[in-house]
Amino acid sequence: ASEVRGQLLGAAEDFARIAERLSLCRSTAASGGDVGWVGRGDAFLDDILPPAVRDAALARQPGDLVKARSGRGWHLVRIEDVMLDLRVRRLGQALEPGAGDRAGAGSGAAAEAGAIEGTYVVQTMGCQMNKADSERMEGQLLGLGLRPAAEGAEEQARVVVLNTCSIRDNAEQKVFRHLEPYIQRKRQGEDVALIVSGCVAQQEGERLLQQVPEVDVVVGPQYANRLADVLHESMVGGQVCATDEARIMEDITTPNRQSSTSAWVNVIYGCNERCTYCVVPATRGSEQSRPMESVRREVQGLAAAGYREVVLLGQNIDAWGCDLTPRRRFADLLQYVGDVEGIDRIRFLTSHPRYFSDELIDVVCDTPAICEQFIIPFQSGDDEVLRRMERGYTAERYVRIVERIRERMPDAGFLADAIVGFPGETEEQFQRTLDLMEAVKFDTLNTAAYSPRPNTLAATWDHQVPEEVKKERLQRINDVRDRHCLQRSERFLGRTVEVLVEGRNRRGQWRGRTRGGRMCYFDDEGGEDMLGRLQDVCIKEAYRYSIVGEAAGLSR
Repeated sequence: ASEVRGQLLGAAEDFARIAERLSLCRSTAASGGDVGWVGRGDAFLDDILPPAVRDAALARQPGDLVKARSGRGWHLVRIEDVMLDLRVRRLGQALEPGAGDRAGAGSGAAAEAGAIEGTYVVQTMGCQMNKADSERMEGQLLGLGLRPAAEGAEEQARVVVLNTCSIRDNAEQKVFRHLEPYIQRKRQGEDVALIVSGCVAQQEGERLLQQVPEVDVVVGPQYANRLADVLHESMVGGQVCATDEARIMEDITTPNRQSSTSAWVNVIYGCNERCTYCVVPATRGSEQSRPMESVRREVQGLAAAGYREVVLLGQNIDAWGCDLTPRRRFADLLQYVGDVEGIDRIRFLTSHPRYFSDELIDVVCDTPAICEQFIIPFQSGDDEVLRRMERGYTAERYVRIVERIRERMPDAGFLADAIVGFPGETEEQFQRTLDLMEAVKFDTLNTAAYSPRPNTLAATWDHQVPEEVKKERLQRINDVRDRHCLQRSERFLGRTVEVLVEGRNRRGQWRGRTRGGRMCYFDDEGGEDMLGRLQDVCIKEAYRYSIVGEAAGLSR
């Protein structure tokens, strides 16, 4: 059992093939080890999985590999998914089990209640995780029989979902402004369901329902793939809040993807870091890694559907596998999905310097499909500021990570985040951030002035930096960033680069990205439809955030 377990951990062989070849249980060997859903009271499974083994398995999470012993011998069990009943709060009432289905697939109860007629609109704020969540929620709404609202008719939609972000100051006020036209419709007696999802929903919970009685549903990010069930609960009666921490089940709903070329694939949800400025752990919950087999199946499905690129998503993607039993490494996952036939490009975000490893660099360098693009926020170039942020690394370590990457991949692209005006930041400490930028020269840098966020430690500290100082520092860091971004674009002049074509811009040029992530626009005289194609482009012009060229040779 230990030897087989070791083979599986090394991704040397597929679980089903090992079960077929080595399992002493005829019924599970014939099914490749699949035993379906398992519960403690399922006595009919006693001959296959005795109660002690079921108890051991049910204490684990998807992706875990359990080795347990019974009177029948050793059992090796891989947890594929965990079924959880939907639990919601109705305004003014205690937490209660929902009427959701026991199949745990995410849309059964609402489907049983019948289709909902009309249109929907999903408005998305914030990061790529929110965009991926919105695609999943749209898949749920389409499964209920709703249709996307036509362009220009969004404010007449019957179901309105506002997927929110709380990373910046005044996020709550922004939500209220977006809700206002729909609130007026409800006050005029129109039949419209208002759903607030995402990080502001998680942050505010029932308070949002109290502040805005017209809102029907408040739903946190961990319920994105159960939106249909939550919506059904609201139709039973009353305002509904689904923000309690929950295990995110595998999603069988097909997301309504916004691109036919590149697709988001979640690999880890939540964040266990406790950065003193960041609201994410409070709004997206604790880390939950998806099983690597589930990730690979999704990537294979995307390849079969004609997608050329996948973007693996995680708030702290390098922490993938740390919560699994036994622990796994993100480098293992990248290697496991890196050879899916039909996928030409794999990107991943967002990395954390605390977890970044040489093994990850090696896998990216040695796997042709993985793009040489690294998204690694540094936040500050001063070690004392980083310590008070509780980031877990030094500026020297960050620069060394970049140096190691460039030793193996000299043309790699780098994107990062930086904060100015963190509480107590001095001019000397800010200057060290500019020094780090000069040492690295990022292809793209997202900058922000620090803003106190709810439920964060730094928001309670004295020595908050005056707004006028933050504004002045933000302008200075942006000036340095823009200079560096232009320099990084200019290195492409006269070179031919490979571009994956994603569509056209407003001027009619084709647009796409290089392997390192730089946006590229180009003209093509042949009139060929290049969407989803790989095209070599000779670069003639360089700008801060893009490059422009001409098609060179045939697309593929």
